Amino acid sequence: MINASIITVGDELLIGQVVDTNSSWIAQALLPVGIPLKQRLSVGDSEEAITQALDSCLSDTEVVLMTGGLGPTSDDITKQVLAKYFGGEMVLNKELEKQITELFVEKLKRPLTQRNLEQAVVPNNCEIIPNMLGTAAGMLFRKNNKIIISMPGVPFEMKAMMETHVLPLLKNAFDAYPVLHKTLMVAGIPESNLADMLVDFENNLPVHVKLAYLPNFGLIRLRLTGQNASDEEMNLLFKNLKQAVQQYLIIDEDLSIEAVAAKKLLQHKSTVATAESCTGGYLAQRITAMSGSSAYFNGSLVCYANSVKSDVLHVQKDTIEKNGAVSEAVVLEMLTGVIDIMGVDYGIALSGIMGPTGGTEEKPVGTVWIAAGSKEFRIAKKFTFRYNRQNNIEAAAVQGFLLLLQTIR
Repeated sequence: MINASIITVGDELLIGQVVDTNSSWIAQALLPVGIPLKQRLSVGDSEEAITQALDSCLSDTEVVLMTGGLGPTSDDITKQVLAKYFGGEMVLNKELEKQITELFVEKLKRPLTQRNLEQAVVPNNCEIIPNMLGTAAGMLFRKNNKIIISMPGVPFEMKAMMETHVLPLLKNAFDAYPVLHKTLMVAGIPESNLADMLVDFENNLPVHVKLAYLPNFGLIRLRLTGQNASDEEMNLLFKNLKQAVQQYLIIDEDLSIEAVAAKKLLQHKSTVATAESCTGGYLAQRITAMSGSSAYFNGSLVCYANSVKSDVLHVQKDTIEKNGAVSEAVVLEMLTGVIDIMGVDYGIALSGIMGPTGGTEEKPVGTVWIAAGSKEFRIAKKFTFRYNRQNNIEAAAVQGFLLLLQTIR
């Protein structure tokens, strides 16, 4: 079996200044090619760290994909380390020099500096992989029938290089079997209980098919992964899995919870709006991040202050004074208000205490009331989350979408 490793280079990754999204994207892109990821390493901008990472990855994987450290500044040393590691020298590549010159003069309309031209200096023992969106060329090295590819760390440059050049190259280089995935989503059952429910199913899986549990704030994705499995075999196993979890099944596709809600709303030709206090527009952001959301999403009212709840959403002041802003009565009136004001079929309303301050003995940090539904049918439910502030917001959003799904008919 062909396996891959990923090495991401950069001090900024180690101190948390930049989040490594390249690795997860590359790992997913490799699966259809049939090359699963065995390990991924993040290392700093030092010769010793990069060399040790290469030694480790080449000891037990056939493909090593690297990102980062190819820029024009002094801390970018990946090219020099690779040249030394593979016994080459740094030389000026005339074709790269021409491409970089044309990029600056004809497209960017910017002055070309000597530092920019130094991007055309590359190891003389690598194969150049074109970068159509930047100046840092990709580099391919071969050693003992293994492939090492270094790419820029800028995500959009790396992705374009992977899709245009690297993935086709890997498909041709290795006779690998595609890895097949089948994913569904369940909710309303703890992960441990779900695992108990699926003991027999897991015990009867063939050795080349695995089941993974992916929990996330009350949702659990179940992913079947088959290496060298046929479509027919995977479809049958997935059908059996769906039957086993039918009472908790949300959808038999690998979608986000907001995408599931969008799909249901479109099926019913319905619209939705949100009234958000503690989440501050986070649900609306997740909805509008999806293309085409204007077909079913009318808008959001961020009613953080009680005065906005009263003056804009028409929540009765007496309701707030009697029950507090974080209460069933208030979110139900918020729901009524947003449905009327936005002219929608469905709404989601949330009010809570996300922390780390603001909690009381009666309503501790993490207390959230959520209401969802239509004028005819609505659900209100209290939650007590025990995460940090951001995770409490994310958990509330997930539960808001779940309650909406329960009310859509």
